[in-house]
Amino acid sequence: MLSDIQHCFKTNRVLYSKHAREEMIIEEFGEINEEEVYQAVMNGEIIENYEHSKPYPSVLILGRTNTGRPIHIVSAYSKNDDLTIIVTVYQPDPTRWINYRRRI
Repeated sequence: MLSDIQHCFKTNRVLYSKHAREEMIIEEFGEINEEEVYQAVMNGEIIENYEHSKPYPSVLILGRTNTGRPIHIVSAYSKNDDLTIIVTVYQPDPTRWINYRRRI
């Protein structure tokens, strides 16, 4: 699914939820912009898979920006629409994650 999500970013087929937009603005470690999300997705890896989420299967992606900032992106993918939906975006708290990959 990661390659499908990355393809959507390359072809501008990405929809940000209202929740994602709000979280990006109020992020406790500093605002996250769309370019940072793009960078994190393009070099990211799937660390959790939510294949039974509705209405579309989704994943948790860990990626880093070009400056090394870690970002988590929960993203759903609609195969029928060839569209990625960004559910939420945040910078993981290092006191709650081991190497940003596993919850403590």
